[in-house]
Amino acid sequence: MAGVWFDEMRVGQRFDHAIRRTVTETDNVLFTTMTHNPAQLHLDEAYMAGTEFGTRIVNSCFTLGLMVGISVNDTTLGTAVANLGWDEVRFPKPVFVGDTLNIATEVLELRTSKSRPDAGIVTFLHQAFNQKGDLVASCKRSGLQRNKPKS
Repeated sequence: MAGVWFDEMRVGQRFDHAIRRTVTETDNVLFTTMTHNPAQLHLDEAYMAGTEFGTRIVNSCFTLGLMVGISVNDTTLGTAVANLGWDEVRFPKPVFVGDTLNIATEVLELRTSKSRPDAGIVTFLHQAFNQKGDLVASCKRSGLQRNKPKS
């Protein structure tokens, strides 16, 4: 089991995820077009050349999905019941094609479920950093997580 059981988590527990990912042109264009987002900032290089960024920026929804996705193997794979929500989603700096992202996760809060005695609610803080160490994305995510099965 790759994920962590609810009753084995502790507040303050930190995961520095080993998977790193370099964001590609294909990632940005495919995700942006698949989600029907026509924003020039993701698709129009000529337009973006005249902006403060000087080039297209990666779709922030892709960044959010990648950040949470990278965390799954170490935290919730095989132990989650459901994702309950994302809060306080922030993108303090843009992500550009060619940036390599690394992700860290911290357990912020644990609460036993009132309706499910075999599970609890965990709140994670996910953070994405680029290759320079700049924070480029963060969010709090709540999920319903199983307790370790009784043997």
